[in-house]
Amino acid sequence: MTEVAPYGSWRSPISAHVVAEGGRRLASPVLAGGGAIWWAEGRPAESGRVVLMRRDVGGEIEEVTPEGFYVRTRVHEYGGGAWRLDGDEAVIFVNFEDQRLYRQRLGERPLALTSEPELAGELRYADARVAPDGEMLVCVREVHRGDAVDNEIVAIPLDGSGEATVLACGRDFYSFPRISPDGRWLAWTCWDHPNMPWDGTELWLAPLADPAAARLVVGGRSESIFQPEWSPEGVLHFASDRDGWWNLQRLEGDSVEALTAERAELAHPQWLFGGATFAFLDGGSIACVRCDGGEERLGILRPGAEAVEGLHLPFTSFGFPALSARGSRVAFAAAGPDRETVVAVYDVISGETEVVRSASEIDVDPAYVSLPRAIEFPTSGGETAHAFFYPPANGDFRAPEDELPPLIVQSHGGPTSHATPALDREILFWTSRGIGVVDVNYRGSSGFGRPYREALKGTWGIVDTDDCIAAARYLAEIGEAAGERLAIHGGSAGGYSTLCALVFHDEFATGASYYGVADAETLAADTHKFESRYLDGLIGPYPEQAELYRQRSPINFVEQLQAPVILFQGLEDEVVPPSQAETMVAALRQNGVPHAYLAFEGEQHGFRRSETEIRCLEAELYFYGRILGFEPGDELEPVEIEGA
Repeated sequence: MTEVAPYGSWRSPISAHVVAEGGRRLASPVLAGGGAIWWAEGRPAESGRVVLMRRDVGGEIEEVTPEGFYVRTRVHEYGGGAWRLDGDEAVIFVNFEDQRLYRQRLGERPLALTSEPELAGELRYADARVAPDGEMLVCVREVHRGDAVDNEIVAIPLDGSGEATVLACGRDFYSFPRISPDGRWLAWTCWDHPNMPWDGTELWLAPLADPAAARLVVGGRSESIFQPEWSPEGVLHFASDRDGWWNLQRLEGDSVEALTAERAELAHPQWLFGGATFAFLDGGSIACVRCDGGEERLGILRPGAEAVEGLHLPFTSFGFPALSARGSRVAFAAAGPDRETVVAVYDVISGETEVVRSASEIDVDPAYVSLPRAIEFPTSGGETAHAFFYPPANGDFRAPEDELPPLIVQSHGGPTSHATPALDREILFWTSRGIGVVDVNYRGSSGFGRPYREALKGTWGIVDTDDCIAAARYLAEIGEAAGERLAIHGGSAGGYSTLCALVFHDEFATGASYYGVADAETLAADTHKFESRYLDGLIGPYPEQAELYRQRSPINFVEQLQAPVILFQGLEDEVVPPSQAETMVAALRQNGVPHAYLAFEGEQHGFRRSETEIRCLEAELYFYGRILGFEPGDELEPVEIEGA
């Protein structure tokens, strides 16, 4: 028998502890020779430490990274591409604490390949590739000297005997250094401010022995190139959005040949290094991640085919893909609407999928799983926006017939990224308590083609906010949510949309901002190099349009804010500094707006510690209960709400 209880008060076994401590963060599996597989594993219970794991051909799983090492690079602050296999039984990785490159053989201690700089972290490395002769590697290096930050591609001897040799420099950013199978050629991408890599990049090619003889292959300020990769036969492939969608191309002599003409995306925004949305299989086939309407699927591009063949696997969310293929097998980390992230290997010949590692040893009971559905809804300017809606779901409870549930509008970060449909314990934390969640792919999101992505140009804080509001209105109008009990939350850029919605509009009763942007002008003047000109495209050139920045900053109009808000902030955040949240809190206090503020030592941009996630989820639930008028079924540590 199900129990009748108000929405928001349902008891759920999906506690904040289950959310935070039950989820290993699995990423970037790599198939090695002999049947072994490696992957990276984030540990929230170890303060977010990332270690390398390996399963041998016999099925034994071991932790490769020894105590005292943490595999993560800080290039571009967001990192990615922090490790790479060297043969089958050695790995090269970046250690988070000192940002040096290390080489480790199985069963041995890591040995440093790069010298110790004068200041820890002033030399940072990412996206390494080992030369075919095994004598050196090439990678991206980021040099921090005072306020100056320089990016370049360097070669480093693998025996640790010498200093780095600069192969390419002078551009603002570099990525994807890739050596041809015969060791003769080096390809890479680069771009300059104010572009971001999804705006416009260039693909360059040079003799490895004479990088000064480099030539531009393709790309420019309005074409985004992703993942240059050499096939086993030595043909350079890459993804380009020259036709409005990221499609696969290859270089034939001096000509570029399009391999696909999908009305879907075969690449992702390059927030992280080391992304791989395609990988080469035996026989000339290419495994691809294809994103259509925010839903990601694994497919195969057969030789001579013009379209990607779907594989009908149960996975719809590949995060930032990093496919690895060997023979007829392809490895990936992915999730689905009814399953959490796993490291899996699919064999294109047998059609069998093997799960190597799961995010958790304990499965979520299907009775508490909310299955998402894709929705489209009208928004401002006569346009259409997209989202995934997760209705309340708990097999033990139902609500009174005359009650509609509260709704949380979730605004993703980036803002150039996208939400995918997947079993996410954090979403189930809310839905299993009787609170709906709608994960909005507002205009500006990737996964819907370049025109949709560019709809945010010059309109950040406006159309993304409009789309979040439109999603809430749509679900209220069709009877899926209580119009008077709407909340909005998001992190980083999603926190900015949250604050804009609460300050400049009155549709939401409350909200939560996680390390959100409150002052766009301060962000333009005080953030890391990678994003320091991002807002030129999203808002306008700075400081020429400083007044527009002030008009778009919620901090300058906090007197218009009537809805209570809770803010969460990491005190070591280099992307959105704590000063943003602290200034917002001071203004809220001065204007008597009910609010709460929780700051966390040791956390950066994007929380990684399980204790932080537990505190945040429980605090947000407590806050919503107080504001939206329901009594949570959990025993929660109270949150001080100033001005209430």
